[in-house]
Amino acid sequence: MSYSDQPRGIATSGGELALIEKIRRASAARPLGRVRLGIGDDCAVLRPPPGHELLVTTDLCLEDRHFRRDWHTPESAGHRCLARGLSDLAAMGATPLAAFLSLAVPSGIDRTWLDHFFLGLRALADEARVPLAGGDTAQSPSSHVLADIVLIGSAPFGRALQRSTARPGDLLYVTGSLGGAAAELLSLQSRSASPETRSARKPSPTQPHPQLFPAPRLKVGATLLRRSLATACIDISDGLSSDLQHLCNASHLSAELHLDRLPIHPLAAGDLNAAGDLNIALHGGEDYELLFAAAPSKKIPRSIAGVRITQIGTFIHRSTKPAVTAIDRSGGRSPLTPAGWEHRI
Repeated sequence: MSYSDQPRGIATSGGELALIEKIRRASAARPLGRVRLGIGDDCAVLRPPPGHELLVTTDLCLEDRHFRRDWHTPESAGHRCLARGLSDLAAMGATPLAAFLSLAVPSGIDRTWLDHFFLGLRALADEARVPLAGGDTAQSPSSHVLADIVLIGSAPFGRALQRSTARPGDLLYVTGSLGGAAAELLSLQSRSASPETRSARKPSPTQPHPQLFPAPRLKVGATLLRRSLATACIDISDGLSSDLQHLCNASHLSAELHLDRLPIHPLAAGDLNAAGDLNIALHGGEDYELLFAAAPSKKIPRSIAGVRITQIGTFIHRSTKPAVTAIDRSGGRSPLTPAGWEHRI
């Protein structure tokens, strides 16, 4: 759907039609890129680049599961909703083409909150150059906001990065730093949305917000694909320990991880002890960094698109050993058990 159906009872000042019209006007003022026909018809029409194939990802963003209105600003909630899907595209080296948002909001929700939710979403959409091409709206059956984002991207035919194509002997790399999102979440929990948190609107070099405003590594993923640097890739949404296990299982390999090489985010290296720093970097989740494999013969730069790249391990043949072996500073070896986010249904 493309925000064109009849009202479904969203009780906000102005109603659903006013909300849809506001979304349509804001979207019409932005470049449509590969979207030939956007909001206003029963379907959007996309024009993929010649020689490319489409990649599609979808993510649910549920209040009190993926964000909290008393901890996250509305701009943060909108940003995070889109960032989750963009990170999936980044992990496959894809270029975003269009976004589709289905949004269910509780009766009587503050219209200002909705306005700022879309401000946060559109700010990231503009940065990623991805138009909002359609979606749907409805009244939530509960007191919670429910958002479903669909992202469509493109990649040259047969070249999208995958999880299942790492090879024995490949080196393991990670972008950026780890543990910052989980550390900031702990801070939000302890501060319970203090005035400083509510005033945070966008990340900056002096005040990063990896939990409130994660940065999908689209340029890094596109570079890895374009320059044929990576053999396999995944984004770190569930935590390094869990997502590395996913990568190993998909490629039928094991991995050796050097703990002393992990790039720990300054927020995670603040008030915690060394063991706490390491634990949150390994298992924290929601970093939305890229974890990728590359052949030893490839010269991987120290940074791509201004994002630091760190070599943290090696892939080896799968054997009776654990999928991931952690190696500490003294050379001690121990199995690394996945302890990141686990989706429960």
